[in-house]
Amino acid sequence: MADASKQPNLSWKADGGENVPQVGTVGDDPDQIVAKALLCFNNRYINSSCEESCRLTASGNINVPYGSTDQYCNGPCLTETYLILNCIDDILANFSFYNNATIQDVRDTIKAGCGYGPERGNFNVTEHIQAEEGTAGKAAAPVLSGICLMIIGHALLL
Repeated sequence: MADASKQPNLSWKADGGENVPQVGTVGDDPDQIVAKALLCFNNRYINSSCEESCRLTASGNINVPYGSTDQYCNGPCLTETYLILNCIDDILANFSFYNNATIQDVRDTIKAGCGYGPERGNFNVTEHIQAEEGTAGKAAAPVLSGICLMIIGHALLL
């Protein structure tokens, strides 16, 4: 049986005395798509074992207490968080959480928070995004300086 959300939605519009079908897809409304993506957070089949306090929220937060890192990263919460992210990604790949984080930002934060580097135990998505933006800016500065010097040098030679 075909998925009802992908069935054509035919409506009729008068156009110069003729009835012309207007074809669209049920669910093309952005509000409906976002609402469907938000349902991933409340899916009882996905969120079945992880404590509610540690779950990923629509605001883009993962509230894992620092002492619970091993439990989060080695338990059902990590798996359920990835299931939520996959659910959202399947519905709306460019979904933005309320804190403006992307699905990839959350994945990167989880990877760092569960990793064994200096960010282990830090699941603050907003801080992670800001740190990444700061690093990107610092990396770009020498490149831009080099380009400017090349342009100035070239201008001086002319």
